[in-house]
Amino acid sequence: MRWLIAASLTLLVLSPLAQAAQPESIKAIKAVGHEGKGNAAALAAVTQLQKDSKASDLPALLDAFSGASPLAANYLRNVVEAVADREVAAGKSLPADVLRTIIFDTKRDPRARRLAYEVLLNVDADASKEIIPQLLQDPSPEFRRDAVQQLIDAAATQEDKAVKLGTFRKALLGATDEDQVKEIAKGIRAQGDDVSLVQHFGFLTDWKIIGPFNNKNFVGFAETYPPEKQLDFEKKLEGQLGEVAWGDITTGDEFGILDIAKTISPYKGAVMYLTTTFDSPTARDVQFRFGTPNAWKIWVNGQYLFGRDEYHRGMAIDQYAVPATLKKGQNVILVKLCQNEQEDSWAQRYQLQFRVSDASGVAIHSAASSRQAAALPQKSQNNLTAQTGGTR
Repeated sequence: MRWLIAASLTLLVLSPLAQAAQPESIKAIKAVGHEGKGNAAALAAVTQLQKDSKASDLPALLDAFSGASPLAANYLRNVVEAVADREVAAGKSLPADVLRTIIFDTKRDPRARRLAYEVLLNVDADASKEIIPQLLQDPSPEFRRDAVQQLIDAAATQEDKAVKLGTFRKALLGATDEDQVKEIAKGIRAQGDDVSLVQHFGFLTDWKIIGPFNNKNFVGFAETYPPEKQLDFEKKLEGQLGEVAWGDITTGDEFGILDIAKTISPYKGAVMYLTTTFDSPTARDVQFRFGTPNAWKIWVNGQYLFGRDEYHRGMAIDQYAVPATLKKGQNVILVKLCQNEQEDSWAQRYQLQFRVSDASGVAIHSAASSRQAAALPQKSQNNLTAQTGGTR
């Protein structure tokens, strides 16, 4: 049976649930805690809401996603789906206008926005053609991925070379997932143009490096070596194998991978420090997104953020995402990388891939690098990473 959709908000008659500011049943669901605490009350509330709620209650139920734990959100999803299914089976209409409003409201919980979209899509398959193209640069990675995929699919059917290239270029504006970016880059290059993935992802490719310091028997992760106390690029320090000094390390790898083992030396049981500056035009919250197969710690402007003392669990784009706050102007990023003493062939990678992004994964560029890129001829900008190095 085709679902009916209310064409106007004026057609809705709000039920007592929608009129209530915070129904007790929703409170019970959102109060569910770890290890089953409050679970019995939450399940009873789910059953009650599924039984008593109407289509006009869907907006209130979707509002309840705000601040909900993953378990509570799953319970709320079950309620929304059950209510929508029952109302449709009874020939009732759904509040399409409200659902659309929720979908486009980027301040709402992204889980609620997505669920509103799924409910709407089930009753109006053509809604995706209307909605998704407007979400190419949406803060929700899930919506943005859908918009990017629509453009990739469209490019595959286009015959005109210029049109196809333009479609791929447009898709790249919203792409942050590695698989889609690779597919888009392949499509752009197939049209005879080029693309800088370093620029697109915002990988930081120029660093200063010092080491090795001792990590024999895993002592280095907890040890506080001089670079953690002060960054003095003129001062030589006592390292694992004698005196060490700061040097430069850079990469031309298409994915911004700094290969320490190949660039410096295949040190084992070692600690290396890398630092770079990031010029932020404003004070803002960001994420440091990076990948490494090594143990690590990270600081910004002398403030310790986080670390993980584990080795060789693979490496991927955005493997880690650490929230950070940048001040306006120059920000000093310091990374500590620890390599263990394993001699297995699969345990020899000593690498770092690092970028700065917003919470949705869209690259944030240093003002300094943006100024440098703007000063280049267009052809040079398109070929910033024509040469690649390292391994992938």
